[in-house]
Amino acid sequence: MSKSPIEKALTPEKFENLKTKTPPTNSVGFGALKASLGHANKYMKPLDALKVSLKMNQKGGFDCPGCAWPDPDDDRSAIGEYCENGLKAMAEEMQNKLINREFFAQNAVDDLASLSDFEIGKSGRLSEPMYLPKGASHYQPISWDDAFNKIAEHLNALDNPDEAAFYTSGRTTNEAAFLYQLFVREYGTSNLPDCSNMCHEASGSALSETLGIGKGSVTLDDLYKAEVVMVIGQNPATNHPRMLSALEKTKKNGGKIIAVNPLPEAGLIKFTDPQNPIKMLTGGTKLSDVFVPITINGDVAFFKALLLKLLEKEEAQGGVFDKAFINEFTSGYNDFISDLKTYNFETCLEASGVTFETFNEAFDLILNNDKIIICWAMGLTQHENAVDNIRELVNLLLLKGSIGIEGAGTCPVRGHSNVQGDRTVGIWEAAPQAFLDKIEDKYGFKPSVKHGYSVIESIKAMYEGKVKVFFGMGGNFISAVPDTKYSAQALANCNLTVHVSTKLNRSHLVTGQEALIFPCLGRAEKDYQKSGVQTQSVENSMGVVSSTKGILEPCSDDLLSEVAVVCGIAHATLKDRSKINWLAYKDDYNLVRDDIAEVVSGFEDYNKKLKQPSGFYLPNGARVRSFKTKTGKANFTSNKLPNWKLKDGELIMMTIRSHDQFNTTIYGLNDRYRGVFNERRIVFMNRDDMKLRSFDEHQVVNIKSEYNGVIREANQFKVVGYDIPKNCCATYFPETNVLVPLDSFAHTAKTPASKSVRVTITKV
Repeated sequence: MSKSPIEKALTPEKFENLKTKTPPTNSVGFGALKASLGHANKYMKPLDALKVSLKMNQKGGFDCPGCAWPDPDDDRSAIGEYCENGLKAMAEEMQNKLINREFFAQNAVDDLASLSDFEIGKSGRLSEPMYLPKGASHYQPISWDDAFNKIAEHLNALDNPDEAAFYTSGRTTNEAAFLYQLFVREYGTSNLPDCSNMCHEASGSALSETLGIGKGSVTLDDLYKAEVVMVIGQNPATNHPRMLSALEKTKKNGGKIIAVNPLPEAGLIKFTDPQNPIKMLTGGTKLSDVFVPITINGDVAFFKALLLKLLEKEEAQGGVFDKAFINEFTSGYNDFISDLKTYNFETCLEASGVTFETFNEAFDLILNNDKIIICWAMGLTQHENAVDNIRELVNLLLLKGSIGIEGAGTCPVRGHSNVQGDRTVGIWEAAPQAFLDKIEDKYGFKPSVKHGYSVIESIKAMYEGKVKVFFGMGGNFISAVPDTKYSAQALANCNLTVHVSTKLNRSHLVTGQEALIFPCLGRAEKDYQKSGVQTQSVENSMGVVSSTKGILEPCSDDLLSEVAVVCGIAHATLKDRSKINWLAYKDDYNLVRDDIAEVVSGFEDYNKKLKQPSGFYLPNGARVRSFKTKTGKANFTSNKLPNWKLKDGELIMMTIRSHDQFNTTIYGLNDRYRGVFNERRIVFMNRDDMKLRSFDEHQVVNIKSEYNGVIREANQFKVVGYDIPKNCCATYFPETNVLVPLDSFAHTAKTPASKSVRVTITKV
């Protein structure tokens, strides 16, 4: 019997052989060397692994397809300018095992869906385009021309262009992303959901409102010069390991580090640089000066407590607030202070879950320093009040004048390698009118001014039959989005689903009536076009645009670049009604960059600037105290404490990554820094909460969430006792995405509230 879309989307409820150890208090070092080299040797050709290690993130080389942490402007490590998970990402993308028509002939879609996400990902590199006809059980080969025509047929048969949605993953380069959004807008819709909608959309919303730019304001050099770096809602050792090297420089230069997180993370306790023999022998560098074990979603409460104590000190002795900065560069100060005074310090501190002693340690560092950087990731952005979280930390920085000076500012740490660049060049369902006007001036067609669907809105539209064609440019959509059962049915309701990918993932198995898989070049592979091997570009977390150029021969002659895929679809779909010569772009990417230079601010002389070895910085008003807000100044805001209480027996759950994971890509089954091995179906719980429920270590349990009367379930998990605040628990995604309600999201930004899900946990 054929599996339902929901059955295909859910991760198999099977256990491996769970083993747990006491979590380490040191990170990287020999363990990282062993793990990264092990992956490279196991999954890559040895010579390819060597070539990759010498050119990844180097000047004139190629950009790691993993995280968006910036490369140093000056000298880069000759041994290797990458981290453990960077090399794992390359081993995943450059697998020496290929899958083609024979593989798909031997493996039905239903059978592949029975595999774990780890097993699916390790099936091998995709090497030719594949097509799943209506009612078929197996993918079959299709030529590129036939595939492009198939998409064109479906798109042109729609009653309205808004019946299609075009998703983008953060691995897409600037050139491909610009052409992709250009095609979508010329086709006639603004339905451009992207992975920003699920991670840092809340950051962009809050920062745009308060500081006039939806990006961070600091550079890598600022981190080295900061007096205090607060790392909140973030696990750098797993998600951006090279950040640890920057934090080590902060410490070397006398800076202090405050780690704010529900879980103690090994990477923020101690870091051993694997490229420093002395550090390897002596045990590394202690990073965090203060660890603040905050309760899940206690961030606004913690910041309000800090703000209230700062205000108390300012009124008592003066000199705490930077009044000169506030008077000249900010707006809304008096209203903010009036609102702040309506809150009680003890109430806020209690809501944060932080002890008075720990609070004072962190407060003293904030009080006595002005060069303060606050770094954050999805621990702040995936809540219903996520925008408030970011606005409140901006309030603190504004009071201290810690914006637009050396060693201070905002630092949202982006997850995927070019997620920030994609937004910069136009991947946005709500693009500003000024950008749309430039598109019209340049190309002669009028883009839709109607806001398109975000990720959550696209899922609802597919479920309701309002979107009938889904196109995914990279990523693993079904494993990334919330509410897995609902989302799976939404995809199944489409007439056609299309995914551009380097390797197999679960989204290829949860399909519309028809489905296409387009295999594309990996970041490390040479991109041959008529004008020669092409250079592309990306933007990192700190607004630096740099070149990326592959060094390996493509693993298959049937791969296309993402640029070539977009141009092929655009040419087949729009034909003579297009005002753009799409095939010319495919032949020479310099032409794409010439157009970006005309349309996107900050990219003037793009081709010339890109030849600079370290790339170039985009303009950043907040970095120089030029705030492009409605008031023309940096804005204070008033933010409420989250108004929620747990019912008896409930816990608040956050979804997290394991160390053997990047976004939805599962590299292995270990979470080395949390002492978990050979298992992913686990739930971290406070040991007092376990005792209250009579749970034993490794107890098998089921998890249930309820939101607005809808019950969602995830079954067959094992309990692991952990140092996490009481009434809190943590699980890995995508295994528990099924518990995250689609209609629970951040106000303004619509980021899924994957970090604050009310659950009950019961024995099986």
